[in-house]
Formats: sequence, C-alpha cells, structure tokens
Amino acid sequence: MSRIGKSPVTIPSGVEVKVDGNVVTVKGPKGELTQELDSCVEMNIDGDTITFTRESDAPDHRSKHGLYRSLVNNMVIGVSEGFKKELEVVGVGFRANTQGQRLELALGYSHPVVIEFPSEIKVSTVSEKGQAPVVTLESHDKQLVGQAAAKIRSLRKPEPYKGKGIRFKGEQIRRKAGKSAAAAK
Repeated sequence: MSRIGKSPVTIPSGVEVKVDGNVVTVKGPKGELTQELDSCVEMNIDGDTITFTRESDAPDHRSKHGLYRSLVNNMVIGVSEGFKKELEVVGVGFRANTQGQRLELALGYSHPVVIEFPSEIKVSTVSEKGQAPVVTLESHDKQLVGQAAAKIRSLRKPEPYKGKGIRFKGEQIRRKAGKSAAAAK
C-alpha cells in the first residue's frame, strides 16, 4: 500500500466535496476546483473524511493511488486556506511593481519585463528601503501558484557568484568563490 494513498483526507467545515462519476469538485470559501480521477482509483466520502482505494497492485495503479490522494488533499487545503509563494528580487537596480494583475519587473535587461496573471492569482509587491523587493503570489490552486512562481524565477535565476537574481523567500543559494586574487609568478 502507498503510505500517502492510505492516509485519509479530512474535510474542514465550510468545504463541500462532490463526486460525479470520476470528476471531483471541491467548493470552499476561497473558490472552487475540479479534478478528474483515473478509473483505477476509487474515492469514498464518509462523513468528513475521504479515503482512496486502488483496484490492483500494478505499479501504474500504485503510483496513481498516492497522486490522486495528494491532488484532492491540495484542493481541500486550497479552497479552505489557500496557497502563498514569496519571491525575493535580489540585485542592484532590480525592481518589482504591480498594477492590478500585471507585474512589472526591472531585472537589468534593456526593457522592463511585464507579466499578466489570471484572475485566480492575487499578486502583490513590497519594496522597503534597504531590502530586496518581495513579490507575493496567492491563490486557491497550488499548481497555478507554483507554475507562476517558477515562471517569474526563470526570468533571472540566482547566480552563484554574487547571488543576484530572483529566489524563493528562504531559499539557500550555493555560493562559489570568484577568481583567485593574483596568480603566483
């Protein structure tokens, strides 16, 4: 048995879970999400807990057992609490500004980088003097937040010599030593 697949998902109050064939719909205070389940995994709702069973021990079925349990768990957490990612924009002259659903980044290129986000994601920036600007992404969809954060980070990944670039808050950057000061003659 999959350790992840075996553990039940608890439904918090205010969250409604419906199963229609093999499509799961989760509604909560933060929004609504749907996910299609594979036919090899069966979902059972008993009161305020959800359990998952698989039809056989085939490797494909075993992998999907834990996968769909995690996806439904993330949906339940998302519509009740939501997900949040914070990115730091580190570098001299690097800036971040938001106007509604638009994020404008100055990352040392010849032009500002502008990204439009879907309405499901709430984007905000905080710029304090002496601190690196922080971009915050919030949504009820974990996959959407992670994908948007990865897209922003890919614009200027942190480099190992000075540490400049866009990084997740709290991320440790492996630093390298630069060139040797002077070669021995």
